[in-house]
Parts: sequence; C-alpha cells; structure tokens
Amino acid sequence: MNKITTQEEINNQVWKACDSFRGTIDAGQYKNYILTMLFIKYITDVHKEKKEDYKKKYNNDMVRVARALKHERFKMPENSSFDYLYEQRNATNLGELINIALEDIEEENRSKLEKVFRNIDFNSEPNLGEATERNRRLKNLLTDFNTLNLSPSVLEGNDIIGDAYEYLISRFAAGAGKKAGEFYTPSEVSTLLAKLVQPKEGDKICDPTCGSGSLLLKAAKEIGNTNVSLYGQEVNGSTWALARMNMFLHEMDNATIEWGDTINTPKLLANDELIKFDVVVANPPFSLDKWGADVAAADKYKRFHRGVPPKSKGDYAFITHMIATLNEHGRAGVVVPHGVLFRGSSEGKIRKQLIDENLLKAVVGLPANLFYGTGIPAAILIFDKNKQQNTDVLFIDASNNFENGKNQNKLRTEDINTIYNTFSTWETIDKYSYIATKEEIIENDYNLNIPRYVDTFEEETPVDIAQTQQEITQLKAALASVENQMQEFLNQLGF
Repeated sequence: MNKITTQEEINNQVWKACDSFRGTIDAGQYKNYILTMLFIKYITDVHKEKKEDYKKKYNNDMVRVARALKHERFKMPENSSFDYLYEQRNATNLGELINIALEDIEEENRSKLEKVFRNIDFNSEPNLGEATERNRRLKNLLTDFNTLNLSPSVLEGNDIIGDAYEYLISRFAAGAGKKAGEFYTPSEVSTLLAKLVQPKEGDKICDPTCGSGSLLLKAAKEIGNTNVSLYGQEVNGSTWALARMNMFLHEMDNATIEWGDTINTPKLLANDELIKFDVVVANPPFSLDKWGADVAAADKYKRFHRGVPPKSKGDYAFITHMIATLNEHGRAGVVVPHGVLFRGSSEGKIRKQLIDENLLKAVVGLPANLFYGTGIPAAILIFDKNKQQNTDVLFIDASNNFENGKNQNKLRTEDINTIYNTFSTWETIDKYSYIATKEEIIENDYNLNIPRYVDTFEEETPVDIAQTQQEITQLKAALASVENQMQEFLNQLGF
C-alpha cells in the first residue's frame, strides 16, 4: 500500500521550495513560479495515475488507453509533464523548455486554461537571473517538487491540493506587505462572509474583485456540493491566472473568471448587459484612488444613478456595482473600511439612498488587524434585495472577539459562529448586537457608525468609600508596625 501524502507534508515541501528564490527576488514575483510548478506536478501525477488505471483496465492496449485519456477533464502533452521537465533539469535552456511545456498545456486545454500562463516567464532574466543562476534555481525547484507524490489515491483528502494552494497564497500574502491584501482575504474572514450571504444549491455566485478566488471557493464550500455557478473578475493578470488554476485544483472547471477592471470594463456580461447573480461577495481594495470617477457619470450600465463616489475613495463604486449585479432576490456581502459607514458628501448621499431603498440588512464590525498590510478595523455590509416589509438593520459589534496573533489577529471558529448565529436568529444581545429601526437610522442622519447602535461601554464598579478608607487605615497601621520592628533591629545592631 502506498504511503499517504498528508496536507502538512505538502505544505512543508512547497514552502521549502521557496528557499531557491528567497533573498534574491521579491515574494510577489516568485510566488507565481512556485504555484505554477505545484500545478504542473499535480496534473502530471493525476494523469499518470489515470493512465495506469486504464492500462490495467484495457490490458495494456495503448490505443484504447489513449482514447480513454482523451475524455478526461485534462490532457497532458508528453513533453509538458513534470517528469519530462525533471529529466531535463540539467539542460542549459531549462527555462525555455518549461515555457514551451506551459504553452502546450494551454493549447491542449484551451477551454480551461487559455492564456493562464501568458504572464509567467520561466526564462526571465530580470526575475530569475542570468542563465547559470536561472538554471540552478529552476533545477532546485524541480528537485524539491520531485519528492512529492500528488497522485489522488495517496492524498489525505479530496481538497488537499487546493488547500495547499490556499496555504501558499496566504503565506505569500502574509509576507508581501500591503499589496498582498489586494488579492487575498484571510481564510476566516472569507468563511464568515460566505456564511452571512447564505448561499444555496443552484446559486450563481460572483466576486467582482476575486483575487486568487479564495472567497468564491469558500462560498461554494458552504453549499456542500458542486451544483453552483462561480463567476469572478480580477484586474491583476498574474493573480487572475492564480484564480484560474485555483478553480481547476478545486474541480470547479466551469467557473468563469475574467481578466479586467470591474468598474471601468466589466466583463461578466450577457447580451451587453451585466449578468445578474443570486449572491455577490467581495473584499475590494480599501478606498481605492483613481478608480474611474471621471467617466462614471456616463456609465453605460447606469450603476452610479445614486451618485458618483469621490475620485479618491472607490468603496461605494464597488458597492453600487455589486448591487447592480444582484437579481430580484439577490444577496451581497462586502468588506469595507469603517469610513464607509459614516463619511459624508457624495458617499453620504449614496448611503442614504441604499437605506431608503431598503437594501441594507446588516452591519458587522470586525476586529482590528485582521488583514494583511493594514491594521485598521473593517466591517462587513450585507445587502438583500428581498427584505420585503422588514426595514430594520442588524448591527453586530464583534470587534473584541478574536485571537491575538504576532503579526495578524485571527477570528476563531467560535467568533465566526457567534456572529453567524446572531445574524441568523436576528436578535439584540446586550453589548454585542442591536436591531435598529429605519427611524432610528434616520434620526442618526443615516450614520451607520456601530457605537451609535451597540453600546459596549462597561461601567466601572462603584467604589465603597468607607471600605476603602478602612483598608487604607489598616495598611497604615501595618506599615507603622513594620517600621517599628525595623527600628528595633537597627538599634540592636548599634545603628
């Protein structure tokens, strides 16, 4: 029986493989090489195992084996496999050979992986150094991955490769500073947001700023099966490629992930209109500057009819886009900085109209320092186009419920469950949550700042003056006794 490959083994080995690049190029660059090689290794081992199964089934009739392999979800050209590249690890043009292998994989799997590898160059001198140094790094990378067996029959679980991918992406995000937060949402926040939008079987789910696809996959996981349609758009080319590979590794081959600027060039269209979704989730870049305010008024999709957000803060641009893509019973969940809750001017007008239209369902305040690259606290806004007669808004202050971390704080399972249970049971809990009427929100001039609704102030315990005075008297008497005893000792010693 073959040895089982555990999640920890894979995580440790792929993180070790990063040593070939550390200290020479930025993590933001070498993550693509590591993650792409993990992808090649996995699809190679899957293909090999399938081939061996068919050889046994058809008694080594290679014509029938080849015919059967053509119907698999993935086709592997012979000179594109990880094994072939490992055999060529001493070649002087190793980077070029890997590039050719990726091109052939794309060509053979055009419907799933077209253009996915066009942003990565294993023969890049600026990224990987001159030929000798470049070949050394790539050889080390192949050698490190060669020790892993990623055949499905020996993996610890079905999601192990996808989870390893997520592990790597999170580690890169943790070490890459502010920009990493633009494409990776911490796993616990993704889980919470996915629960709050309550996705169900058969839903069409979209993330208009999908990054590496983690949040989309969390939403699908909440459903518990693959009867779901996933859609996403990502502006960064290399991150878009990660999302496409991530979907494939999680067996979401039919996910539609587009490349482009969601606000200025939305790509998720049907008949030149925005596709409507059951669920929309997003963690957009906080307060994005130069998001496209100068052309928003003329938007052909009429997303900004409530007003144009300020050009230096694009938060409401993403929010209004998300709402514009909801169907008649759609739900949306978005992570925002706290300024979105109370800033005035055009943002205040948009916020007022969203509330007047009875779209806002809940405001959840999160702890500070959850996100990579920023310590500021964030909130989650939940919108629902099917609130019907209920005009109340639930406020939850979860800012004090978390696990302290050295670099980042973390939502614990119990924290996530408490938030979700409060949301699903829709209740007021002293110093934690409050159901506000629309009239109360209007009285607060449409300001959604959470402390206006959830009072977390803890009164100090009243001081008993008489008891405190008695304790002071007792302490003074004890001190005098000690001083007298000390003086007696000093006298005995002749001082």
